[in-house]
Amino acid sequence: MIKKIAGGVCAPKGFRAGGVHCGIRKNKIKKDLALIVSDMRCVAAGVYTTNLVKGAPVVVTRSHLADGYAQAVIVNSGNANTCNADGVEMAEKTCLLASSALSIPAEDIAVGSTGVIGLKFSTDPIEAGMQELISSLSGDEAGSDAAAEAIMTTDTVKKSVSYSFELGGKECRIGAIAKGVGMICPNMATMLGFITTDIAISPAMLQAALSKDVKTSFNMLSVDRDTSTNDTLLILASGLAGNPEITARGKDFTAFCRVLHKVTVALCRMLASDGEGATKLIECRVRGAKTAKDARLAAKAVVCSDLVKTMIFGADANGGRVMCALGYSGAKLDIGKVDVDFRSKAGVLSAYRGGAALEFSEEHAKKVLSEKEIRIEISLGDGKQRATAWGCDLTYDYVKINGDYRT
Repeated sequence: MIKKIAGGVCAPKGFRAGGVHCGIRKNKIKKDLALIVSDMRCVAAGVYTTNLVKGAPVVVTRSHLADGYAQAVIVNSGNANTCNADGVEMAEKTCLLASSALSIPAEDIAVGSTGVIGLKFSTDPIEAGMQELISSLSGDEAGSDAAAEAIMTTDTVKKSVSYSFELGGKECRIGAIAKGVGMICPNMATMLGFITTDIAISPAMLQAALSKDVKTSFNMLSVDRDTSTNDTLLILASGLAGNPEITARGKDFTAFCRVLHKVTVALCRMLASDGEGATKLIECRVRGAKTAKDARLAAKAVVCSDLVKTMIFGADANGGRVMCALGYSGAKLDIGKVDVDFRSKAGVLSAYRGGAALEFSEEHAKKVLSEKEIRIEISLGDGKQRATAWGCDLTYDYVKINGDYRT
């Protein structure tokens, strides 16, 4: 049984977290330095940006996690440490500062950064704020919340989730925090996401679980079709739950993958609903595809379409924009078999049947599309495969936010 609990990344056994303002950001009200640490060395896995321009922290973290283990994650907001000549040196120095304060090897520390690209990076604020950061560490939800706040940039709300579940007769826990409401269409993960769990699992199986999961979770998320340079999704497993170690595929591995997906989908929905300038969450569910790839291509094309996004923003039932997106999605489909419905708390609007537009009440359509969460349901009528994608509407505020993001 999977049960929602409090605690975020501190919910699993052995984890503490904290966050402070150290001076990377000029705004002293906003925290800008986060730390997540385990009482013991953890099995670790990660997925990273596919952008050829990669932030220095991505390079360093991939190197540090190459052996499949880590014990802490230090993250700053306000500066991406990307496209800097000494970026890798600064990322390594950040790990060394945390290493000295925590008395753990620098190679067991992952590092993340988010913020402006191409801005000179200094570790001076991090060094000055390190002791306060260590003092902020807490093993309860307050610690997780502080860390979740410290990694935010244009996010308007903190993203956190945690669950308890059972493996091998033992109670296990999993928790996560994430940020990123712009430059979200990563084809790997999200801007920054950190997951903790206390299950016992081998490095190979933890990486397999995470790599498999992102294909149907974060890879299906889009805000603006821009892939960040710093995308990093990490998971650390302390092993303190005491379950039999998962070393191969089987019942326990499947059960863990199920709860991991519950966590990542929850984060996807939070990230999409808080997209820069967004007022509505869009969830597109595709069924009846010939292949899983076709289902994913179709769903992703719909949530990525600027015309669909503006249609949802204006609550204007122009379902032809959905059909258009399906047509260029690259999915193999027969337009003559496609059905399209819009669903929200206000009811259902049937827009297309067999590829042909249906008549509908404009008044009812307006009510359905004016809700905060809109589901676009598509049947391709060609098979049994399904996929779900998440996105948000495109509003005037998106341009305002990004028009002066740096200044």
